[in-house]
Amino acid sequence: MRVKTICLLALCVSLAFCASAQQKVRRAQEKDPKYQYNLGLVYLNQSNVDPKNIDVAISYFVKSLSLDTRYYLAWNAIGLAQSLRGSLEEAAKAYQKCLEINPGFAEAHNNLGTIYQETDKPDLAETEFKKALLDPTYRNRELPFYNLARLDLVQDRLAEAYENVQRAIQSQPRMAMAHHLRGLILEKQGKLQDAIGAYETAVKIVPDDVTFSYNLGAAYFQAEEYAKAKEIFLRISSRVTDPDTRDKITQFLRAIGDRG
Repeated sequence: MRVKTICLLALCVSLAFCASAQQKVRRAQEKDPKYQYNLGLVYLNQSNVDPKNIDVAISYFVKSLSLDTRYYLAWNAIGLAQSLRGSLEEAAKAYQKCLEINPGFAEAHNNLGTIYQETDKPDLAETEFKKALLDPTYRNRELPFYNLARLDLVQDRLAEAYENVQRAIQSQPRMAMAHHLRGLILEKQGKLQDAIGAYETAVKIVPDDVTFSYNLGAAYFQAEEYAKAKEIFLRISSRVTDPDTRDKITQFLRAIGDRG
């Protein structure tokens, strides 16, 4: 009986110790800006499941900043959250605050550049993308290179666009968007067969992307490879949601007729 009592007391002490330790951990987490920031990232990554998670994520990022006003990663994350929400002006302000704390943070420069690009401020966007590339340790250098190529293409600077998209691909060979953009640039340069090769690479990397497949099909049509064009258009037609694109596919298929 005494042995059982001792065992029971030992168990109670052990449980009390565990509960006390857990409380200490929770108190430490409540005061840890990095922990609050990471919690926010969890909810931000689940924003596609429920848009309300964006608000929850922001609340954790704000909590992180209340614990450390110079925690620049939280400002960058707030910018991402506001961007997902469609609040581009608020996103820009958040990225700017991030860069006030850490002017050399390449990711925030790239993110701010995308906001300027979307709000029709190409000169400011180009400046931010180039600032992002000043950091040789930036792991995602393909992103500012890709964004610069997009800017160049819109402004009809095709040689510069091609050079930048090639650099994006060199940085990340499986960046499907870059291969697709390379196809658009080559097509605009009149290099149809090279464009087809670029589109084919993009489709191989992401077979389910309708836009990649549509542009490949259109390029096949221009090259009079009607059977290949028809195969692609029939494959993606049921997945196209844009009415204009659906009408264009119908027109392509009618034009192909028996030739495919």
